[in-house]
Amino acid sequence: MTTDTISAPADPRAATGRFGLWIVFVGFGALVVSLAQSLLIPVLPTLPGLLDSSSDQVAWLLTATLLASAVSIPLLGRLGDMFGTRRMLLVALGAMVVGSLVCALSDSLGVLIVGRAVQGVAAGAIPLGISLLAGVLPRGRSGGAIAAVSAMLGVGGALGLPLAGFVAEHADFHVLFWVTAVGALVAFAGVRLFVPEKAGRSGGRVDVLGAVLLAGALVSLLLPLAESSKWGWGSARVIGLLVASALFFAALGWWQHRTSDPLIDLTALRRRPIVLTNIASLLFGFALFASLIGTASYVQAPESTGYGFGSTMLVSGLVMLPSGLAMLALAPVSARLIVRRGAPFTLAVGAVVVALGWVMRILLTGSLLEVVVGTTVVGLGTAIGYAAMPSLINAHTPAGEIAAANGLNTLIRSVGSSLASALGGAILASSVVAVGAFAVPSLSAYRELFAMCAGAALLAAVVAVVLQRQRVVADVAPAS
Repeated sequence: MTTDTISAPADPRAATGRFGLWIVFVGFGALVVSLAQSLLIPVLPTLPGLLDSSSDQVAWLLTATLLASAVSIPLLGRLGDMFGTRRMLLVALGAMVVGSLVCALSDSLGVLIVGRAVQGVAAGAIPLGISLLAGVLPRGRSGGAIAAVSAMLGVGGALGLPLAGFVAEHADFHVLFWVTAVGALVAFAGVRLFVPEKAGRSGGRVDVLGAVLLAGALVSLLLPLAESSKWGWGSARVIGLLVASALFFAALGWWQHRTSDPLIDLTALRRRPIVLTNIASLLFGFALFASLIGTASYVQAPESTGYGFGSTMLVSGLVMLPSGLAMLALAPVSARLIVRRGAPFTLAVGAVVVALGWVMRILLTGSLLEVVVGTTVVGLGTAIGYAAMPSLINAHTPAGEIAAANGLNTLIRSVGSSLASALGGAILASSVVAVGAFAVPSLSAYRELFAMCAGAALLAAVVAVVLQRQRVVADVAPAS
């Protein structure tokens, strides 16, 4: 039976069970989508030989997903506000099923890239899930649910690495796509059968020109970030695409002020709390992705480097596992902290904890356990910060635009991750040590990356303090 309207059960225990089902299926869908985004990273070096292609060509399996997700996240968010958040969530989960099946059934690199692009369309499931639960759950349950779904952005990445490592050592890489196909299908069925649509749809016409301009701006921005290590920051392609991105954004801003049904509400987006929250999201996205790229390769490096442990791909993935589990376990704690001390305070706490974790990664290099502890502390802080961001977005966004606003916030986190990938890759390539016939990053290069992440986290804490002060002023103003 599908449920498109919300009705409160007479029995509170029945209501609790129903709410729990909603959270489980929406959260599981977010987990599968997050999992798919990082699942191929550990097995990427093995794919050129399996697919009879070059490493540059295989890298498009990640780039295609990145570009498709960047374009789809804000579009699905806006369409969710217009025509139904649950409906667009089902579209996103359906895209994950289709894209996973395309990849699972093919050995052609071109077809795999298409399938990965279709998987990228599903990235909008996380902000859509946040918006949907915020609209259908009672206030007392929504905070913890939103925190849990938001944390899935990090949990999926942390769980994906050990899963991919295990598959790489014991099975064919296509198994990874069967996992996401089945998982997305379960989530799709659960949302379709049990989760209701939230009340209120803005309607209107789709801003096609705005969508085209936004897609051009995002692709022109993210493509050079993804390819900068191969093209070089000073190359004509990188500079040309970045200039094109700026022009696309300028044209988008001009058009959004003139159309009656804008894709992006620039007035709401310019609100000070929204601007500051999005800046903090960019910094958090940077810190989290750097943890992924700065941990797996770190522990796999030979012991002769002076820092590595010569671990297998599976062990390097397991190092990230406690971080993902900690993020999931801390979600309800973060929600309670938001209720008691406010979202800006919670965001600041999360940022400081992330910075502490990176300082530990800089100083503690003697054992694998120390790496695990430092990475887990980063995960704990990320969970706290990620829980606060949707609360800040929802509190300062009109009710009819919450899905779009959360989509943009998620997109900005993704941009932060892309910056981490580009800058982190450049830093690690700038200082290397020779290990036999190979060159690997030096310990000083890793420490430079970790210090940059700690600085980004501290900047996020400063942003959160500014938000907290603004909140205090707003609370005092009516009484003055």
